[in-house]
Amino acid sequence: MVKKVFTAALLLMMLLVTGCGAGDNPTDTEGKKNNKPGTRLVIYTSMKESLIGGIVEGFKAKYPDIDVDWQSAGAGKIMAKLEAERQSGHLMADIIWTSEVPDFYQMKNEGLLEQYKPIVFDELLNPFDDYDGSFTAARLGTLGIVINTNKVTTEPTSWETIATDPTYKDAFGIADPALSGTAFMSIALLEKQFGWDYIVRLHDNGATKSKGSGRVIDDTADGVLNACLGVDYITAGKIDKGAPLKMIYPHELLMVPSPVAIFKDAEHKDAAKKFVDYLLTQEAQQKVAEAGTVPVRRDVTMPERYNLPQPEDALANGIKINYSDVLANKDDTIKKFSNLFK
Repeated sequence: MVKKVFTAALLLMMLLVTGCGAGDNPTDTEGKKNNKPGTRLVIYTSMKESLIGGIVEGFKAKYPDIDVDWQSAGAGKIMAKLEAERQSGHLMADIIWTSEVPDFYQMKNEGLLEQYKPIVFDELLNPFDDYDGSFTAARLGTLGIVINTNKVTTEPTSWETIATDPTYKDAFGIADPALSGTAFMSIALLEKQFGWDYIVRLHDNGATKSKGSGRVIDDTADGVLNACLGVDYITAGKIDKGAPLKMIYPHELLMVPSPVAIFKDAEHKDAAKKFVDYLLTQEAQQKVAEAGTVPVRRDVTMPERYNLPQPEDALANGIKINYSDVLANKDDTIKKFSNLFK
């Protein structure tokens, strides 16, 4: 397995200089050229290693002849890399798996995605009313208020607490929605539920913008922040390592599906279909739950230590939103947020 974490600048530079995916060295590039079709699979994802690592290992155990190359970065950086590759005339990735749902609608509208209905689709919980096989939810991610238990003695009871309580004055963090798909969707959901005025009041109470979904949780674990808007499985991974963190779920649940899709021009489409099918099996979805996030299957045992909602409850209780509307307003939302949180 090859794991690569990249930045947008490096990716674009490498693309222009070598004509290959950024982060590849010459040896890796030659490997891509020489591999026979179907023996290599390239995945672009915003999932951290704690989630995707075990899934790739399980897939490799089932398909040892497929060499899996997964590259992880924030959704914004991934989309920038894909745009650079499109301009060069060649997409390197076979699969994309992130949490910024509007991006998938955009790619669908642009004709980039293969329509593929997984073989286990009828066994899944599907959050998309307009599902047509262009992308399929691979988890029902949740976000909540992550507190540093050494800093916060009284747990917040609602989202309003963060915007008004002095405990969180200049001590609450939000990942940059321009870089993080989950952060962008969480802002869109909070605006849908409470209006943009709520985001303004968060800012007025001293909320700060962080570089990414992992960074904002690290800053909370280190005591730089008292609390943050955090992703379930990233928080769970830190808790498992002893960080003084706790996830609090207010009544209005932030549920963000994480779609997976196959590119229409994927070089290794058969391998990509095998991976998507595996990702949605009971075996792989159990790995999703064990990593600390909500699977899309009912036949998975949820670990009690993370206090996650059951899959059906996450689907039923999550704030409802029209993803096409979110896509239409995406640039404006990010601009408003960036201007507010300079």
